[in-house]
Amino acid sequence: MANVHDERQVVRDGGISGAGQDQNGSLWPGSTPSPKALDGSSPSAGTMSTISPTDFDSLEIQQQYNDINNRWDLAAETDWDNENSSARLFERSRIKALADEREAVQKKTFHKWVNSHLGRVTCRIGDLYTDLRDGRMLIRLLEVLSGEQLPKPTKGRMRIHCLENVDKALQFLKEQKVHLENMGSHDIVDGNHRLTLGLIWTIILRFQIQDISVVTEDNKEKRSAKDALLLWCQMKTAGYPNVNVHNFTTSWRDGLAFSAIVHKHRSDLIEFDTLKRSNAHHNLQNAFNVAEKELGLTKLLDAEDVNVDQPDEKSIITYVATYYHYFSKMKALAVEGKRIGKVLDYAIEADQLIDKYESLASELLQWIQQTIHTLNDRQLANSLNGVQNQLQAFNSYRTVEKPPKFTEKGNLEVLLFTIRSKMRANNQKVYMPREGKLISDINKAWERLEKAEHERELALRNELIRQEKLEMLAARFDRKAAMRETWLSENQRLVSQDNFGTDLGAVEAATRKHEAIETDIGAYGERVAAVEAVARELEAESYHDVRRVAARRDNVLRLWEYLKELLAARRERLHAHRDLQRLLQEMRYIMDWMGDMKGRLQSQDSGKHLHDVLDLLQTHTLVEADISAQAERIKGVQAAAQRFTSEDQPYKPCEPALVVERVDLLGRAYGELGQLAVERRDRLEDSRRLWQFLWELGEEGAWIREQEQILAAADCGRDLTSALHLLSKHEAFRDEMAARYGPLGTSIAAGEALVQEGHVGAPEVTERIRDIREQWAHLEETSVLREQSLKEAVALQQFQTDASDMEAWLGDTLRQVSSQELGHDEFSTQTLARKQREVEEEIQSHRPVIDSLQEQVLALPEAYAHDPQVRGPLSGFTVGFRVVSF
Repeated sequence: MANVHDERQVVRDGGISGAGQDQNGSLWPGSTPSPKALDGSSPSAGTMSTISPTDFDSLEIQQQYNDINNRWDLAAETDWDNENSSARLFERSRIKALADEREAVQKKTFHKWVNSHLGRVTCRIGDLYTDLRDGRMLIRLLEVLSGEQLPKPTKGRMRIHCLENVDKALQFLKEQKVHLENMGSHDIVDGNHRLTLGLIWTIILRFQIQDISVVTEDNKEKRSAKDALLLWCQMKTAGYPNVNVHNFTTSWRDGLAFSAIVHKHRSDLIEFDTLKRSNAHHNLQNAFNVAEKELGLTKLLDAEDVNVDQPDEKSIITYVATYYHYFSKMKALAVEGKRIGKVLDYAIEADQLIDKYESLASELLQWIQQTIHTLNDRQLANSLNGVQNQLQAFNSYRTVEKPPKFTEKGNLEVLLFTIRSKMRANNQKVYMPREGKLISDINKAWERLEKAEHERELALRNELIRQEKLEMLAARFDRKAAMRETWLSENQRLVSQDNFGTDLGAVEAATRKHEAIETDIGAYGERVAAVEAVARELEAESYHDVRRVAARRDNVLRLWEYLKELLAARRERLHAHRDLQRLLQEMRYIMDWMGDMKGRLQSQDSGKHLHDVLDLLQTHTLVEADISAQAERIKGVQAAAQRFTSEDQPYKPCEPALVVERVDLLGRAYGELGQLAVERRDRLEDSRRLWQFLWELGEEGAWIREQEQILAAADCGRDLTSALHLLSKHEAFRDEMAARYGPLGTSIAAGEALVQEGHVGAPEVTERIRDIREQWAHLEETSVLREQSLKEAVALQQFQTDASDMEAWLGDTLRQVSSQELGHDEFSTQTLARKQREVEEEIQSHRPVIDSLQEQVLALPEAYAHDPQVRGPLSGFTVGFRVVSF
């Protein structure tokens, strides 16, 4: 990468030559261009070429050498061959000064050119080198010049974001066939002066100079952009004194060329005859100011930039190109104005015919629209005679009013053809009527007219047929209505009669007969509906005599509704008789059931044992449930009876007093039955309490006897584990006794309550209570003795276990303290001494154990405390402990 940078630097030191060209003919900054066009092809006659690569004059630096040689009388050529000669050093410093001077001019020119275009989007840059580094302004400039939308700039100010934005701009230039080899985004981001100027120059070539072309009159040859711009300048300044444009450098120093171009197009802005070649600064300043103030051209150059020995070619080309584009556009506008005058003269005659066409077309379209509106009117006469008269008027329209309008439509087509023929003869744009007045629009409107005419004819004929059908339908309605009125009157007399019978069977037979009558009458409803449907159809069709039809229909419906009311009233009376007979029958059924139930409740059987009593109670519960269920049944009967005794009831099938008497008898019988049920339950509950008490005390007595047998066992355990297990079981037994004491007390309290109530089994209850209390007291005494024996056995077994452990420890300790080993070196001796100290500490820790064994012996019963098996080991432990302690 360093080598590449060095190579670029060598090229740049050769001077500001702008965009160059690689070996393939593509442009890149800082190189020497080949004599090819921008697209890589050689310019030829009859073709449009892009800017010639001669813009990058490869002899530029050589000319500087020649100028220096001409200005200075140097020594012999051998002096030039010496790299360290004073002439060579002066030459290099002079070239470097010229390069810096050109770079400054190019920077100022390109800076103003960029701002002139960015100003269209209210943007500008402050410094050409620094403000283009992030790529944002470069993207906006290319969007303004190309009119296309470039990718959105990346947000951020880091170097990677700047490189990405510049890459977007360079990629767009490559897509526009602009070659940028040997130029990277990092050059612009780093602010490389020469490559930044080269990039702007490349953009100027592509978007402002490339499209310039001039066709010569002799051989119609199309030249390259630079040659075309130079030729255009020569053509515009031809004939002006002291103006000889042959290049884009020295030919513009005196300012006369700029003044001549402005004067050629706008002679009112500059007095060319007053200008003097010797006053170059004034000429340049005046031309630039006039172009900026009067023509709106941005002042890209200052007078001091051009009035130098060697003006910068690229800056002048850039500025002159703005003159070219401005005056080329002004010329095109002038030519267009002359041609408009001739067109207006030719259009006057055609406008008169056009006005006539539009007037006739509007009148015809208006008539068509009004006629269509009239034909679309569907408010037809509502009688047969009226529709016949409307059909006769429609036939008159078709034969009298319509034919002249058809002739006018044909004349309009001829007039439009005449207008178009004259406009073509005068090379005018062919007249096209406005939307809605085209011949096609008139034809479409005429088609809509004929369609409306056809629909009008169909509507009239259909209405005629409809009126004929309505007359036939009205006659059929009258026939059906007469038949329905006769039938309805006869059936009203039939349903006004009552003959129901005096018992439930007769009433139910009458009900079935009435249902058959209802079925017949309900089926006849379809015939009544048929009359109503015919009337509704006549009404929907707006029959002219619909009022008479509606009045007769209403009469038929009134008779039908009255018949249904009579039928419903008879059905209600019939249902009242049927409900009364069912109520009386229900009362008889309930009375019979209560008689059977009364005999069962008077039974004296109270059970012979607990299970028998519980079975009787369960059976009695079912009986009570049946009695409760009958309560709802009786309430239903009483509620139903109110219907026949209420004063609000308009129709009563029998005397209310009869119903009241039956209901009262039913209520009294049910009350007696309830009282018998309560007495029966009290007897059963007393029997259950007695047998429940006897059963519970029998269960407790059996449990006490069982536990006494268990407590009588002499086994107290063979070792400490079994002794502790027996003691744990005994404690569980004590807990069970405590748990059973509460229920036992409850049972005894229940028995005492029976005694206090004077129950028939009171003597037996008293005896049972006395026995169970004696058994419980004996169980308590046996339990205490058993618990004491088990605790003493546990204490003895615990002492023997601790004594065995102590005996084993004393044996091990005696072996350790009796050892004669003293160690064979210092380490082993120290180890033995440490073990000895540990043994001594362990001996001291076991002293409380000996004391504990003595306390255990003191806690043992007297029989165990003097037993040799207890005193012997305790004495041996004391002696052994003294030995190991010594």
